[in-house]
Amino acid sequence: MAKVTVRYWAAAKAAAGIAEERFDAATLAGALDAVRERHPGELVRVLQRCSFLVDGDPVGTRGHETVRLAEGGTVEVLPPFAGG
Repeated sequence: MAKVTVRYWAAAKAAAGIAEERFDAATLAGALDAVRERHPGELVRVLQRCSFLVDGDPVGTRGHETVRLAEGGTVEVLPPFAGG
């Protein structure tokens, strides 16, 4: 397992109540499972609409279970943004 920082933006940050936190996870799917367990409720709903960056790279349509996380890496949680 890798220690990673999950950073929340916009509506995800509001739902989590914090800007970032650390998790132990081997894959993006594992990290998101840990997020859902720690923050049941509104953040779970927000995550359904989010896109993700792992170490600056867009995840896109890749299966979250196939996206490996590196020690010290960063997951950016990006809800849809309004405006330009």
